[in-house]
Amino acid sequence: MIEAMTIADSPTDKFHILKDVFGFDEFRPGQEEVVDALLGGEDVLAVMPTGAGKSLCFQVPSLVRGGLTIVVSPLVALMQDQVMALKLAGVAADAINSAATRADNVNAWQRAAAGQTRLLYMAPERLMTERMLDALSRLRITLFAVDEAHCISQWGPAFRPEYEMLGQLKARFPDVPIAAFTATADEITRRDIAEKLFSGDGRIFVSNFDRPNIQLGVEMKDQWKRQLLTFLKGREEESGIVYCLSRKKTEE
Repeated sequence: MIEAMTIADSPTDKFHILKDVFGFDEFRPGQEEVVDALLGGEDVLAVMPTGAGKSLCFQVPSLVRGGLTIVVSPLVALMQDQVMALKLAGVAADAINSAATRADNVNAWQRAAAGQTRLLYMAPERLMTERMLDALSRLRITLFAVDEAHCISQWGPAFRPEYEMLGQLKARFPDVPIAAFTATADEITRRDIAEKLFSGDGRIFVSNFDRPNIQLGVEMKDQWKRQLLTFLKGREEESGIVYCLSRKKTEE
């Protein structure tokens, strides 16, 4: 396994990390602009569709800048998936969460405090305790990455009060850039997120959400069972999901 500390401390750039660590020859549309802004020390809000590679936008700067990146995520399963993927890529990553044993969480913290970890994942309620913030203030934090950032806005569809506490980060760590990512934020929500996380002074990137491989169609419902059967027969070699409004409808 490649030591992430060696990667981050050696002469390198974003393309070296992109290719040698993550195996990509080039950035996807919208990624490089976000990476460059973070490497320049700017606060960033990136609104990108699911599958556009939001994680890479903070993982690459994390390894280029060195130090420790704190990643805020609301879901334990998401933390575990990303930590596992990073470790498979040879990056020193850890998570501190409620699904781990106390011993595992202590060990993860000790590795981070010793400078052995590049990305440390945790939930907002764990991060925003006085004890954790005080402990982090003694480490070399180079980036805060906030996933599912729409949760901080009361205008968003999934507001979480514990996310609102993240608004204190900039006051506690004024020189550390904050990167916020979401796939769900209209203009009002975007402004609210930026205002709460970095007083609206950061850069906002909004990617193209057009998916040329996805087609939406509307058909008047007449004899829905017959219509559904015709639709399915025309796609016998394909896979898909049929959604119904109730469990009962799926059995009819």
